[in-house]
Amino acid sequence: MNSLTHSYTTKMHGLYVITHAENPAGYTHYQLAKMALKGGAQFIQLRDKKMEARELMKIGIEIRQLCEHYGARLIINDRIDLAYATDAHGVHLGQQDLPISVARNILGEQKIIGGSASTIKEAQALEAGGADYIGFGHIYNSTTKQKSYAPRGIETLRQVVREVSLPVFAIGGITMEDAGEVAKTGVAGLAVSSAVYSVSEPIDAAIKLASLFGDTKPPVPGF
Repeated sequence: MNSLTHSYTTKMHGLYVITHAENPAGYTHYQLAKMALKGGAQFIQLRDKKMEARELMKIGIEIRQLCEHYGARLIINDRIDLAYATDAHGVHLGQQDLPISVARNILGEQKIIGGSASTIKEAQALEAGGADYIGFGHIYNSTTKQKSYAPRGIETLRQVVREVSLPVFAIGGITMEDAGEVAKTGVAGLAVSSAVYSVSEPIDAAIKLASLFGDTKPPVPGF
């Protein structure tokens, strides 16, 4: 049984932005998160494969506080231990990470647990395993994260949305030009990185992407 009835997971849709420290402008994770949240992002995924755990924990706590100020949620990539240590709203697990059931035992029913899938079979397995949402892709060729398999494309994405009852977030190579077409497949949201951070006006880019899912936010004072 997943936790979609709980407070953190009652609204699983919208813009899902993944921080990436190796970005062209040299933004920090915190700066990236803040710009995305100002633009209406509903989820921030903190992802860093190189940073030491203690430093990443400190940053995670700061971004969680920022997310709560903006009414959004922090998801930690891969690391169940850091999700626990930062009291993040959830964790996102890849196919080679620990199982959903292990994460649930550690983090509890109140936390969001998502998983990556690149086939319909993997998506169905995540649903059966108790995930709260699915990140499906890559949809197009991605410069952020290289994959060993071909892009899945729009038609496969539509199939996955039909075959599973969980919220599906499309990920991989999605640009501003492609975003509208992807949104029309029935996905719960778009998971992006460079579409926001590799442009001259990241906040404006986030606003446009968030608006595809009806999310418009008035300016939030502070932070």
